[in-house]
Amino acid sequence: MEKIFSELIDAIGEDPTREGLVDTPRRASAAFRYLNSGYHQTLENVLNNAIFEADTEDMVIVRNIELYSLCEHHLLPFIGKCHIGYLPAGKVIGLSKTARIVEMYSRRLQIQERLTKQIADAIQIAINPRGVAVVVEAKHLCMMMRGVEKQNSVMTTSAMLGLFRERINTRSEFLNLIDRQI
Repeated sequence: MEKIFSELIDAIGEDPTREGLVDTPRRASAAFRYLNSGYHQTLENVLNNAIFEADTEDMVIVRNIELYSLCEHHLLPFIGKCHIGYLPAGKVIGLSKTARIVEMYSRRLQIQERLTKQIADAIQIAINPRGVAVVVEAKHLCMMMRGVEKQNSVMTTSAMLGLFRERINTRSEFLNLIDRQI
């Protein structure tokens, strides 16, 4: 991968042997591997048995989980936050594991629509709740730095499963709760 980054630097007309760029291929390779580290993780590894019996049926929500991903079309970042809600059916997920699920899927070449669905499906697979809701809001540098160059646009995607899809009042409660300020 270092050779490829060196060739890219050369291809844009820069000298890869220039003092400031000598170590760039190594650093860029390490960064690219890290930014795509989600390919080397599985849901089972991420959960690490942090699923617990719980005698609750009320909505569980984790808001404002930061996410950083790379657009699969331009290899440019998109940055945002994810909100996850679920209705337990006897089991809950350890709090940090929801963020780790977001991290696993966002550390892959992505489109936001797929990322949102993958997160919802993972929660569904992990604990089989009565419903899962995921909303992702992100700014895409591919839209901000190139193309239409729109600085303030935010893309919002959602995935609603189970009772969140079937019941408008359940979906509305989730959407109202994620919009609250602390």
